Amino acid sequence: MTSQTDLAALLCSRLCHDLLSPVGALSNGLELLADEQDPEMRERCIELLEASAKISTDKLKFFRLAFGAAGGFGESVPIEEAQQVIGALAGEARKVEIQWAMATSSLPKPAIKVLLNLSQIALDALVRGGRLDIGTERLEGNIEIVARATGPRIAFDEAIGRALQDELQPGELTSRTAAAHMIALLADELGGGLQYRLTEEALVLGAVIPEPDGMIG
Repeated sequence: MTSQTDLAALLCSRLCHDLLSPVGALSNGLELLADEQDPEMRERCIELLEASAKISTDKLKFFRLAFGAAGGFGESVPIEEAQQVIGALAGEARKVEIQWAMATSSLPKPAIKVLLNLSQIALDALVRGGRLDIGTERLEGNIEIVARATGPRIAFDEAIGRALQDELQPGELTSRTAAAHMIALLADELGGGLQYRLTEEALVLGAVIPEPDGMIG
């Protein structure tokens, strides 16, 4: 049984891992800028700094919504915020087309967490680019979320699939599977569940989450 402290530590490790590259690039760019006298090279250094700063900001926005307490537990978050965050992540040197099918303009914060994490998992599976379809629907008191990745190669760690279904084996909870484990626990606490299906053509991730009291309709 993994403690909440262990899970928090693994999520922090994931955050540090994902931020290491863009923050390192910022540091390298500043060092180059301090030593460089050529105007053209200084301009290229500034472009590097701007790109690295944007990537760092985009990742922090994702972590804030996907793992943090921004907005308060149970409060509504505009779908547009999730779209902007996922769109930014997909734009980082990836050839991924995103299609949205959102039947609502906002979702409760827990549902946003699930949506963002499922989208990130699906996005990571598209190692050679492809298409990411993301949809949500409110139906009979539930919030249904689907993220579907299709492309020339789908790379998916089955341990993440087991984490989504709260079936991890001993030793499989790592910084790589921590996010999936977190939303599996979250969905279970809310009385919902997660599922996935993997074929040669596509990875489909889904969630069904009951509407919080007072937010149905």
